[in-house]
Formats: sequence, C-alpha cells, structure tokens
Amino acid sequence: MRKPVIESIMGAVVLLVAAYFLVFAYTSAHQRQVDGYHLKANFLKVGGLRVGSDVRISGIKVGSVIDQRLDQQTYEAALTLSIRPDIRLPVDTVASIATQGLMGDKYIRLEPGTMSERLEDGGEISNTRDFKSLEDTVGEFIFLATGSEGQR
Repeated sequence: MRKPVIESIMGAVVLLVAAYFLVFAYTSAHQRQVDGYHLKANFLKVGGLRVGSDVRISGIKVGSVIDQRLDQQTYEAALTLSIRPDIRLPVDTVASIATQGLMGDKYIRLEPGTMSERLEDGGEISNTRDFKSLEDTVGEFIFLATGSEGQR
C-alpha cells in the first residue's frame, strides 16, 4: 500500500521540476514581445522574417516585430516594430533584414543615424535594406565575376 503513494509523490516531483524547466527556458530565451513605442518599415522582401522576430542594435535585442502585412498600394511588406521606450532612434536610422549565421533566424538590424531629430511613436524608418538570400548573393558574385572577365 505504501509503494503507490511514494510513486505518486515522485511523479508529482518530476512534473514540478519539468514545469520549472519549461518556465526557465521560456523566460531565458527572450522570446517575449518588447513593449514600447511603434515604428513602421517597408521592405520589398522579408525572406522568412516573422512576427516575434528580434529587432537588434549591435547584436542586442531592443525590440520585436509585432505585425507584418502586405501594403495594398505598393505591394511591399509593411512591418510594425515595437522598440523599447529607453531607445530613442534618430530619423536617419537604417533598418535591414539580417540572419543569424548561414541558416539561422532572421531579425531586423538597426543602424542608428547621427541626426538629432528622433523618430516618434508611429513614425516610419524610411531607409531600409531588403533581405538578400544566399542565392541572390551568389548570383551577384557570378555576375560580377563573369562581367569583369568579358571586359578584359
């Protein structure tokens, strides 16, 4: 009669430890959406970027992508970013889509400009660089290599 009670207690302990590790993994993975002010940015190609992706400056997460949609007028990908309230970006900030390693997740890389005027809540980052896939890069390299040979 004592054996089923001990097994039940041990099972409960195992479930509690597993729940603790799940909470720890979720909070330490920094996958939570950043609450802050919102900015917009348009791109021709987002290359697999998704809602919840990071927004980073110098590799440090300062925001997240909170919405993406297709602009019906320009047919560009219109992204909405949430940026930490303590980060005030200059109006000449550049936004580009980058990847972690060769096959890693996509994120928005911000390169703050030098102007003193700052982007306000609801503002737009007008200087954007589209995502370049590995195929695009290799194609450009081949085009440059074959183009320079033909001109010799």
